[in-house]
Amino acid sequence: MDTTATKDTGTVDLRITGYAHPDAQALSAEVQQEYVRRYGDPDFTEMHPEHFEAPAGLFLIAYLDGRPVACGGWRAKQAGPDGLRDGDAELKRMFVVPDARGRGLARAVLRRLERTAVEAGRTRFVLETGTEQPEAIALYESEGYAAIRKFGFYKDHPLSVCLGKELDAAV
Repeated sequence: MDTTATKDTGTVDLRITGYAHPDAQALSAEVQQEYVRRYGDPDFTEMHPEHFEAPAGLFLIAYLDGRPVACGGWRAKQAGPDGLRDGDAELKRMFVVPDARGRGLARAVLRRLERTAVEAGRTRFVLETGTEQPEAIALYESEGYAAIRKFGFYKDHPLSVCLGKELDAAV
């Protein structure tokens, strides 16, 4: 568990929980509703708890003063026809509840996920987001992510954006 102070008041604990954890499922349900508000549908990408179990993945939750307020995870990917490579890790379910946004939680979760991926031998993070999430795109770009070849369930969707970042062992 990592404990850090946020920009505002409060203490944040970053806890590796797994995707099957009740708090992870509750936050995942919230992010699905966010997708419905922004895109009209939930995310239909296949997701299973075992995708986020070590050594093939990890899922964590940020707790602000004991309340689950943010989450994210990664799952190992292998080389494939869409430009994915052995050593890739796909970033999934990055989310911060609306009343906790603007405190640096997403950045803290992202950086912790990057560190855990490097520790697990992953060499690149890849992700799929969408044009209706400009704040997410801005976060990723500010952290060194750049456009890559589209992959995944939405690779042919016009609102899909795929980004990647080489993971430095110094992370």
